[in-house]
Amino acid sequence: MAYDQSNIFAKILRGEIPCEEVYQDDSVLAFKDIAPAARVHVLVIPKGEYVSLDDFAEKAGGEEVAIFFKRVRGVAYQLGLEKSGYRVISNHGADASQMVPHFHVHILGGEPLGGLLARDRLER
Repeated sequence: MAYDQSNIFAKILRGEIPCEEVYQDDSVLAFKDIAPAARVHVLVIPKGEYVSLDDFAEKAGGEEVAIFFKRVRGVAYQLGLEKSGYRVISNHGADASQMVPHFHVHILGGEPLGGLLARDRLER
Protein backbone atom coordinates (compact mmCIF):
# COMPACT_ATOMS: atom_id res chain seq x y z
CA MET A 1 0.00 0.00 0.00
CA ALA A 2 1.37 3.40 -0.98
CA TYR A 3 1.62 6.16 1.59
CA ASP A 4 -1.31 8.59 1.46
CA GLN A 5 -0.13 12.20 1.87
CA SER A 6 -3.68 13.29 2.75
CA ASN A 7 -3.94 11.25 5.97
CA ILE A 8 -4.57 13.24 9.14
CA PHE A 9 -1.15 12.52 10.67
CA ALA A 10 0.63 13.74 7.53
CA LYS A 11 -1.43 16.94 7.82
CA ILE A 12 -0.48 17.28 11.49
CA LEU A 13 3.20 16.82 10.61
CA ARG A 14 2.91 19.55 7.96
CA GLY A 15 1.23 21.89 10.46
CA GLU A 16 -2.05 21.96 8.56
CA ILE A 17 -3.98 20.54 11.54
CA PRO A 18 -3.10 21.45 15.14
CA CYS A 19 -2.36 18.93 17.85
CA GLU A 20 -1.68 19.05 21.57
CA GLU A 21 2.02 18.26 21.38
CA VAL A 22 3.69 16.29 24.15
CA TYR A 23 7.14 15.79 22.56
CA GLN A 24 8.86 16.46 19.25
CA ASP A 25 12.32 16.05 17.80
CA ASP A 26 13.79 15.49 14.33
CA SER A 27 12.39 11.96 14.03
CA VAL A 28 9.12 11.73 16.02
CA LEU A 29 6.09 13.65 17.16
CA ALA A 30 4.02 12.71 20.22
CA PHE A 31 0.63 14.29 20.90
CA LYS A 32 -2.52 13.72 22.92
CA ASP A 33 -5.25 11.61 21.33
CA ILE A 34 -8.41 13.65 20.62
CA ALA A 35 -10.60 10.76 21.80
CA PRO A 36 -8.68 9.32 24.76
CA ALA A 37 -9.35 5.71 25.72
CA ALA A 38 -7.57 6.14 29.10
CA ARG A 39 -6.67 8.95 31.49
CA VAL A 40 -3.38 9.24 29.58
CA HIS A 41 -3.56 8.54 25.85
CA VAL A 42 -0.75 9.80 23.65
CA LEU A 43 0.10 8.94 20.05
CA VAL A 44 3.71 8.70 18.89
CA ILE A 45 4.39 8.88 15.16
CA PRO A 46 7.58 8.80 13.12
CA LYS A 47 8.10 11.73 10.80
CA GLY A 48 8.84 9.36 7.91
CA GLU A 49 6.19 8.10 5.52
CA TYR A 50 5.26 4.67 6.85
CA VAL A 51 1.78 3.18 6.54
CA SER A 52 1.92 0.68 9.42
CA LEU A 53 4.21 -1.15 11.82
CA ASP A 54 4.74 -3.74 9.08
CA ASP A 55 5.79 -1.03 6.61
CA PHE A 56 8.02 0.66 9.23
CA ALA A 57 9.75 -2.61 10.16
CA GLU A 58 10.35 -3.43 6.49
CA LYS A 59 11.54 -0.03 5.23
CA ALA A 60 13.11 1.86 8.14
CA GLY A 61 16.74 1.33 9.01
CA GLY A 62 17.71 -0.33 12.26
CA GLU A 63 18.83 2.94 13.80
CA GLU A 64 15.53 4.64 12.94
CA VAL A 65 13.55 1.77 14.47
CA ALA A 66 15.67 1.86 17.64
CA ILE A 67 15.37 5.63 17.98
CA PHE A 68 11.60 5.48 17.51
CA PHE A 69 11.09 2.95 20.30
CA LYS A 70 13.52 4.76 22.59
CA ARG A 71 11.41 7.89 22.05
CA VAL A 72 8.23 5.93 22.87
CA ARG A 73 9.84 4.90 26.16
CA GLY A 74 11.02 8.45 26.78
CA VAL A 75 7.52 9.86 26.25
CA ALA A 76 6.07 7.29 28.67
CA TYR A 77 8.61 8.41 31.27
CA GLN A 78 7.93 12.08 30.53
CA LEU A 79 4.27 11.33 31.26
CA GLY A 80 5.25 9.74 34.58
CA LEU A 81 3.98 6.27 33.66
CA GLU A 82 7.13 4.22 34.29
CA LYS A 83 6.22 3.19 37.86
CA SER A 84 2.47 2.57 37.58
CA GLY A 85 2.72 1.02 34.13
CA TYR A 86 1.53 1.73 30.62
CA ARG A 87 0.39 -0.05 27.49
CA VAL A 88 1.79 0.44 23.98
CA ILE A 89 -0.52 -0.48 21.12
CA SER A 90 -0.02 -0.44 17.37
CA ASN A 91 -2.78 -1.53 15.02
CA HIS A 92 -1.97 -2.96 11.58
CA GLY A 93 -4.71 -3.27 8.99
CA ALA A 94 -8.48 -3.55 8.94
CA ASP A 95 -8.88 -6.47 11.37
CA ALA A 96 -6.92 -4.52 13.98
CA SER A 97 -8.99 -1.37 13.34
CA GLN A 98 -6.10 0.75 12.08
CA MET A 99 -7.88 4.05 11.45
CA VAL A 100 -5.03 6.23 10.14
CA PRO A 101 -2.69 4.88 7.45
CA HIS A 102 0.43 6.35 9.09
CA PHE A 103 2.40 4.15 11.49
CA HIS A 104 1.80 5.16 15.09
CA VAL A 105 1.71 3.75 18.57
CA HIS A 106 -0.71 4.56 21.35
CA ILE A 107 0.66 4.99 24.87
CA LEU A 108 -2.11 4.42 27.40
CA GLY A 109 -1.92 4.66 31.17
CA GLY A 110 -2.66 6.72 34.22
CA GLU A 111 -5.22 4.20 35.48
CA PRO A 112 -5.73 0.42 35.64
CA LEU A 113 -6.32 -0.72 32.06
CA GLY A 114 -7.74 -4.18 32.70
CA GLY A 115 -7.21 -7.12 30.37
CA LEU A 116 -5.67 -6.90 26.96
CA LEU A 117 -8.99 -7.04 25.12
CA ALA A 118 -12.49 -6.25 26.28
CA ARG A 119 -13.97 -9.75 26.37
CA ASP A 120 -17.49 -8.51 25.70
CA ARG A 121 -16.34 -7.19 22.32
CA LEU A 122 -14.88 -10.47 21.14
CA GLU A 123 -17.08 -12.45 18.80
CA ARG A 124 -15.83 -15.99 18.52
